[in-house]
Amino acid sequence: MPNPKPKQTLRILFILASIGSLYFVPWILVKAWILPLPDTVQEQLEEGIADGFDGMIVYVDQGGKSPEFYAAGWHDRNKKIPAYPQALFKIASISKLYVAVAVAKLVKEGRLSLDETVAEYFPELAGRIENVDRITLRMMVQHRSGIPDFTRTPNYWEDPPQANSDNLELVLDKPADFAPDESYGYSNTNYLLIGEILDKTLGYSHHQFIKEEILIPIELNKTYSLLSEVDDLDEVMSGYYVGYEADMKNNDFINQAGSMVATAEDVGIFIRALNDGSVFNEGEQEIYSSIYTYEHTGLLPGYQSIAKYHKDIDTVVIQFNNTTNFDGYDWGLAEIIYKRVVKIVKRNRED
Repeated sequence: MPNPKPKQTLRILFILASIGSLYFVPWILVKAWILPLPDTVQEQLEEGIADGFDGMIVYVDQGGKSPEFYAAGWHDRNKKIPAYPQALFKIASISKLYVAVAVAKLVKEGRLSLDETVAEYFPELAGRIENVDRITLRMMVQHRSGIPDFTRTPNYWEDPPQANSDNLELVLDKPADFAPDESYGYSNTNYLLIGEILDKTLGYSHHQFIKEEILIPIELNKTYSLLSEVDDLDEVMSGYYVGYEADMKNNDFINQAGSMVATAEDVGIFIRALNDGSVFNEGEQEIYSSIYTYEHTGLLPGYQSIAKYHKDIDTVVIQFNNTTNFDGYDWGLAEIIYKRVVKIVKRNRED
């Protein structure tokens, strides 16, 4: 038998490599990706539940139309309470958008400087955080500081510290991930420090500032900076971690990197206000645009969230799901479902 030609050999190797790579991809993701697109968003959520999510919520706000609300699965599977769109949810790192808006507002007021260093804000950290005299507030907002992420400490989520000082202690005296402004590295420690800077500058909690300057003006009455602010915890959607039977709802993550709780509608209203500029006063949006993004995702044990504005169809789509696992394939599944939801919205809009 003659040897394959070079191009044939490359083609064979490519096919074998592709088959081999599929071996390591959970087939549930392949299935979710290749299934025909359902007719409705609700049907797509039902598919997500069938693929292993306990509960899902989607909020769709198309410009010029009334918002649409969808839910599937369980709000609380132990109490057999069905999921409903108005539930509160731990939005995790989506919280960073609100913090970044607060930074932009205080910079415009002249109370903060994006070019001031961590050492100037916290002289006591000199020698404890590498390059502390070169890391600026701007770099921390943009995740370009090189400061290690405390949540990446081995076994962090088994018993996460509550106090900010204890979380910070996990990365003190550790080598930098990279030199300041030389690369990008997502780090929750950046926003822990930013929250402390905001509190120090304001003389009171930045949570109060966010409430007064962001939440109240655009009427976000179902958004809370901390789980402890929620009067009725039954309104908070339960969270589940695969292989762990207990409800994750009462695990209170209080760090400013991801402590907020809100409904999908409130997050959607905020995302539209962020993108159309109505959350800003004069001169603030230009500052914000120079430092941070206009969309975000969130992840905590038991909670995943995606919040984006799609300019091409003038539509905000928010998606929550309350199941996570150690392998992380649930995140990939959530993103696939989100993309399919957006495709359904876009297709039905054109129809």
